[in-house]
Amino acid sequence: MNLLQNPELLDQLASAYALGTLRGGARRRFETLAREHAPVRAAALIWQSRVAGMNELQAPTEPAPAVWTRIDNLVRAESEQQAMAAARATPAQPETGGWLRSLMLWRGAAGAGALATVLAVVTAVGVRDRMGEQIGELQAKLESQPQIEYVAVLNDDQSSASMLVTFDPNSKRLTLQRVGGFQEASDKSLQLWALPPEGGPRSLGVLSRDKLLQLVAGENDVREVPTLAISLEPKGGVPSETGPTGPVLFKGALIQKML
Repeated sequence: MNLLQNPELLDQLASAYALGTLRGGARRRFETLAREHAPVRAAALIWQSRVAGMNELQAPTEPAPAVWTRIDNLVRAESEQQAMAAARATPAQPETGGWLRSLMLWRGAAGAGALATVLAVVTAVGVRDRMGEQIGELQAKLESQPQIEYVAVLNDDQSSASMLVTFDPNSKRLTLQRVGGFQEASDKSLQLWALPPEGGPRSLGVLSRDKLLQLVAGENDVREVPTLAISLEPKGGVPSETGPTGPVLFKGALIQKML
């Protein structure tokens, strides 16, 4: 089966590779395909970024009632053992008034046990509240994670990956990451172009010299665009109407995610 012609299977294998559940010969074959085909590398990179953003998530769990009962029993047992040890260590006193001293001692032990139980419950409630706050923060972080719908790996004329491009329709942003070693001269700029099936190239923006950058774009700018390209232009770029005036350095297919 041609993996490149089956986006759903490619996405499943990339997710299993990122999660570590793809093992043995299947994992080695996937790594070989990733080295040879840019779309496979792109799918693996996307899933690795997703998994990395979710590593800190923890599923909320509510302790069973038996847990709190056991904590209460342990606290009471420890308090009673400490009270009995203190009683054995107290020097013997005349029998006169002994029952009164014993009563006061056991009342003190019972009071200490009750106080320890209250402290344990208060502590547990505080821990549960903090867990709730942390879970809320983690859920907010998950919701803010980019929802990648389009991806492209732009290669140079040697078929080496030079730029990873992803598009998030929710934030309306293109994210570009330089994965090669190319660096334009100080008097030049890289410019990103959409190459639609009909009509001339459309400029999607001029790139800064940063390794990771974002460009504002609408979904209409990338929908049904089969190819993206990057040209080398004078500093600041050229108007979209003129099209690329310099050499096209990087080029690659824009793939819409199926899942």
